[in-house]
Amino acid sequence: MGYSRAEQQRRLFMTLGLEPSEKGRKLLIEQTSRLEAVGLLQTSRIYVPEHEDYMYEYELQAPLSPAEFFNTQHLTLLLRDKIGKFAVLWLREELWSKEPEEWAGSTANNKENISVAFYDIFELNTHVIDYELEQALSEVSTARQPGMAGIEEDGELNYADIILRFPKESVNRKHVEKLRFDHEQLGIVNYVVRKYDLSVQDMCRLLDEDGIFGTDGNLLLDELQHQANLQFRQGKRRQEQREVLAGKVVSFRQAAAEEEKDSPPPLEHAVQMEYYVDVPVQFQSKCDVHQYNMMLRNEPYTKLLKTFFPGSVPDNLIDIFEKIDLSYKLPGEVINVLIHYLMSLLTSGGSDQRINRNFVEAIASNMLLKQVSTYEKAVHYIREQSKVKGKQAASGASRSTRTYGGKTTKAKPEIPIAQEQGSIMT
Repeated sequence: MGYSRAEQQRRLFMTLGLEPSEKGRKLLIEQTSRLEAVGLLQTSRIYVPEHEDYMYEYELQAPLSPAEFFNTQHLTLLLRDKIGKFAVLWLREELWSKEPEEWAGSTANNKENISVAFYDIFELNTHVIDYELEQALSEVSTARQPGMAGIEEDGELNYADIILRFPKESVNRKHVEKLRFDHEQLGIVNYVVRKYDLSVQDMCRLLDEDGIFGTDGNLLLDELQHQANLQFRQGKRRQEQREVLAGKVVSFRQAAAEEEKDSPPPLEHAVQMEYYVDVPVQFQSKCDVHQYNMMLRNEPYTKLLKTFFPGSVPDNLIDIFEKIDLSYKLPGEVINVLIHYLMSLLTSGGSDQRINRNFVEAIASNMLLKQVSTYEKAVHYIREQSKVKGKQAASGASRSTRTYGGKTTKAKPEIPIAQEQGSIMT
């Protein structure tokens, strides 16, 4: 039938005529438990983070059908204890009527439906259709109607999810209402939600901030990403504090793995085999070359960094790639190839290269100068850089030795170093 407005628990006590005391609470618990046992009531507890409090939801259910009731063993046994075995059998035969035996084996070959549908008798006059009423009904329709679950893809926000939680007195309310017909702007919202792992409450708070919408009412992607990144960083710090205090690192990883498994598969872009890169050593036992390259091509850089670090991603790395993403405007797949290149430098044998801000920004600025804007161009770029480094290493090795008259000698002679004397002459 719908939903009632939120009220205090004492209003429920007053409606039922119960005393607001320990005796009344026990009676309420006893009655609700009985209703829950027979399937007439479902009680839920909802945590409200804004008020740091709990809200209780009582949802009335339709009564069980006779077939469902008598097929439930503990209900039939309870009824037997109350009224007796023969009374239970009599009620079952009285309420649960079976099909007559003379019609039990009949087929539907000779069955003809002679009922007339409503729209075959009456016709609607198209000139009297109230389009404003139709639009209003669609806008105020509840988002929790039975049968509507599963229509929207899990993990993506729709207009109803946002507008039901957005404050009505907000200045940005008129801009948020335009998202209902602007699918491109709503796609930007879902992109930021997935990239920074935000909830619908977090996104509503971001959309209520000043400067998120331009003068024309369109979303400003750069400002939205900046605010979302701050929200992402704050959430990350709070999560680290909770992990240190509670010591629940293992359970947190399991919850994160389940969330990744339940998230909807994104729209993947294929990678041609000529642009495949080698799988790093730490990933060879986890995925093959096809899976690794698909991950580089399609995952956001925030997700990719988590796969390289089994624990928490260092803050300095997040700062570096945040600047490259928001300031340098490098595409996501290019940033992923850059991360792969840097990690390969660290894991290559004999390399003493360290990742610092200046080194990474130098590579990113060089990519910008060479207009590396696609995954294929990024792979070509790191291959060229690997060739240059290989030539430099070979030329450095050749310069360390020189050949004179068929003899190989070192380019720089060894100069003896004066040793300290054990005693000084006076």
